[in-house]
Amino acid sequence: MAAAVSVAGDTGYRGRFAPSPSGPLHDGSLVAAMASFLDAKAHRGQWLLRIEDVDLPRSAPGADRVIAQQLLALGMQWDGEPVWQSRRLKLYQSAFDTLLAQGLVYGCACTRQELPADGPYPGTCRQGLAPGRKARSWRFRVPPGTERFTDRWFGPQEQDVLAQTGDFIIRRADGYWAYQLAVVVDDGEQGITHVVRGADLLDSTARQRVLARRLDYNCPEMMHVPLVLDASGRKLSKQNHAASMDLAHPVRTLEKAWQALGFEALGANSVDGFWQAATGRWAARFGLQRLQLSI
Repeated sequence: MAAAVSVAGDTGYRGRFAPSPSGPLHDGSLVAAMASFLDAKAHRGQWLLRIEDVDLPRSAPGADRVIAQQLLALGMQWDGEPVWQSRRLKLYQSAFDTLLAQGLVYGCACTRQELPADGPYPGTCRQGLAPGRKARSWRFRVPPGTERFTDRWFGPQEQDVLAQTGDFIIRRADGYWAYQLAVVVDDGEQGITHVVRGADLLDSTARQRVLARRLDYNCPEMMHVPLVLDASGRKLSKQNHAASMDLAHPVRTLEKAWQALGFEALGANSVDGFWQAATGRWAARFGLQRLQLSI
C-alpha cells in the first residue's frame, strides 16, 4: 500500500483515521473519516492512517487495501506510511508488562455468563482468583476518582470509571489484545494530539485517558461526531450489512457525508472543490479561521 503525498503543515497537530478492516467503508464510516480529515487539514496538521486489525478473526482479507483505495478515490490522502496493529504486538506486550510490574493488571477467571448483563464489572477477581480457577482474561485495575474532559463536539464530560465501568479487560480470553489497550498504545506511540471519531466511542474515552496516564502518554484532544443511522435507528455498520459507499459519484457521496455532519450542502462540482470549500467551513465552525488553509 503506497502512501499518498503529504500535505501536512508544521503546526504539531497529528490526527488519525483508524478503521477496522472487516469490510469496505460505508457512509457511516465515511462521516468519521471526513471529520478527522477535515480537522487535520483545517489545522494544517498530519492525518495518519492506522489499520486496526488487532482482532484478526474479524479482519477480511484485502479489506485494508480496499479501504485505502476508497479514501484515495475521494481525495483523502494520508501522511507517511500506514501502520497495522497486527504488526505492533510487541508494543502492546511491553505496555502490558509495564502495567503488570506496577500491580495494575490482574488475571480474571470470570466467564461472560458469570458477569452481570448490564453494569460495571463487580470486581470478582480483584483480590485474587478463587481456588481452582485460572485466569482467562486480564483486567486493568482502575483507580478511584472521576475522569473529566471536554469533548470538542459534545462539551464537558465526566465519568467515574471504577463505579460506572469497573476494571476493564486489556487482554482477552482468546489471547488477543483488547481495543482499549491497543488504541491507547497506538495513539501514545504515534504522538496523536487530536482524535476525531464516532460518538459510539465517547463512552470509552474516560477509560482510555485513565489508562494513558498510567502508561505516561499524553491524552489527545477529543471530538466525537454524530453517528449515521439506518431506517430502523441503528448505527450504520458492517455488522448491520451497511452498503459500501458509492464511488461512481464521489462528489455526491462526499456531500451526503458532509450534510450528515450537520452542514448545508456545498454544491461543489469536483472532489478538489469540495475539500477546499469544506475545509474552510470546518475551520470557521471550530474557530480556526486564522490558520492558512491548504489542501
